[in-house]
Amino acid sequence: MENNHFPIKNWSEDDKPREKLMLKGKNALSDAELIAILIGSGSRNESAVELSKRILKSVDGNLNALGKLSLKQLMEFKGIGEAKAISIMAALELGRRRRAEDALELTKVTSSKLVFEVMQPIIGELPHEEFWILYLNNSNKIISKRQLSVGGITGTMVDVRLVFKNALELGAVSLILCHNHPSGTLKPSEADLQITKKLKAAGDSLEIKVLDHLIVTENNYFSFVDEGIF
Repeated sequence: MENNHFPIKNWSEDDKPREKLMLKGKNALSDAELIAILIGSGSRNESAVELSKRILKSVDGNLNALGKLSLKQLMEFKGIGEAKAISIMAALELGRRRRAEDALELTKVTSSKLVFEVMQPIIGELPHEEFWILYLNNSNKIISKRQLSVGGITGTMVDVRLVFKNALELGAVSLILCHNHPSGTLKPSEADLQITKKLKAAGDSLEIKVLDHLIVTENNYFSFVDEGIF
C-alpha cells in the first residue's frame, strides 16, 4: 500500500511551520501549525502538523477544550509522549494566564460584561466551584482580585468576615462577588441568594457597597443586578 505521508522536512520553505512563522509572522499559522511547532516532530507515518490536526479534531478544533485535557489524556494520542504532552499543556496554560492578565487591564468596571471578561479566564472553565471577590476603589477600578474559597462541584463556603477584612485592609469602597457554576447552569441557587443577601447587608453596615454578584460559566454569565435581584 502506498504511503502518502510527506515529511515536513520535504515541504517547501513557505509551508514549514517554523519557517512560515519567521517569514510571514505568527498570525499566518493555523492552530495545528502552532501546536506542531510545540511538539517538534511527528512519526514515520505522520507529520507533526498531521498529528496536531488529529488532536484538534478530537476536540472539534476548540482550544479551550484542548486546554482541559489532562497529561494522561494527551498521552493517549499515538505520537504524543510525556515531553510533548507537557509542552502542549504548558503553552495552553500560558495562554490562559495571558488572557487573565489582559482582562485585568480593564481597570475600570463599567458593566457586568467587563467583570465576566476579567473572571472567565480564571474560573469559567474550572471543574469545581470557587468564590472570588473583586475589590474596587472609589473610581470603580479593580485594586485586587481575591480567591475567597474553593469548594466541590456542588458548592463552596464563604467567610463573610474575611471578605470585609480584606476590603478594609485594601481600602476598597466597593466589591463585586463572583463564583462559577461548573455545571454550566446560570440559575442562582437558594444558597447563592442567601449569601448575596448576607454580604450585601454586612457591606451596608460598613459602608462598603456590594455592587453585583456574577455567576460565571465557560461561555456566559448571570448578573444579579442585570436580572433585577439587587
